[in-house]
Amino acid sequence: MSKRNNWENKQSARERLRAERERQAKKDRTRRQLIVGGAVVAVLAVGAGIVVAVSQLGKDGKSGLNASWEAASKKELVKPANTGGDNGTEILIGKKDAKHTLDLYQDMRCPICSVFEQSVGDTIDKDVKDGKYKVSYHVATFLDRNFGGSGSKNALSALGAALNVSPEAFSAYNKALYSKANHPNETKDDYAKDDVLLKVANEVPALKGNAEFEKNVKDGTFDKWALTVSDEFDKAKDVTGTPTLKMNGKKLTAEDGKNVPITPDQYTKAIDAALKS
Repeated sequence: MSKRNNWENKQSARERLRAERERQAKKDRTRRQLIVGGAVVAVLAVGAGIVVAVSQLGKDGKSGLNASWEAASKKELVKPANTGGDNGTEILIGKKDAKHTLDLYQDMRCPICSVFEQSVGDTIDKDVKDGKYKVSYHVATFLDRNFGGSGSKNALSALGAALNVSPEAFSAYNKALYSKANHPNETKDDYAKDDVLLKVANEVPALKGNAEFEKNVKDGTFDKWALTVSDEFDKAKDVTGTPTLKMNGKKLTAEDGKNVPITPDQYTKAIDAALKS
């Protein structure tokens, strides 16, 4: 790849991030968005108090669930294939013998997660294919609590249906959900609609026309699992928002020591430095 193309890719990522931040600044005055280390931290004005949603992860129990998700929380847990751990909350993508692990914390409605995946996703895919490290996904649903709705939970459940097909289908579907063409404004609850999720899935060959996948999405087979995965995210230490990256348990940042590496070059430098330490 030419130096010019590298520069253009960097500029494109920066422009997308800048545009996202500018859009966030125009939100309703009762809802401020703070970008902290590349993460979205929603601050909601509730009555006379201010609730910083990310700092309250895991403290609201099931109070934010609507009736269907409340019902799902009481059902028997069904774990997708290709998961690990007692409750199937371990989502590892990559070669089992890879010596290093990248922990990736995300929310499917998160706009910065979308920008990150669009910019750095291909680099991660190549590194995983080369066995440089494996990726452990930790998926949240706090933006459902921040903005209302169930898009984060429903998309996570659909990702479980994709993982049930194969790890490769999970990765491809994750990428499609975060793509510029598909990812909705986080205040819109598009991913709460099964038909939207299935339409996006048509971009993934392993999922297009896959009757079992479609049935699992429509039936909410992995809804309880999605809630369980989200609960595990809420227990994570030193995670104040999304996206958050950790290499072998240590937070991964750009050279400024604060922000998530948002360009391929920033990311590769951060990864290489982490693997040498």
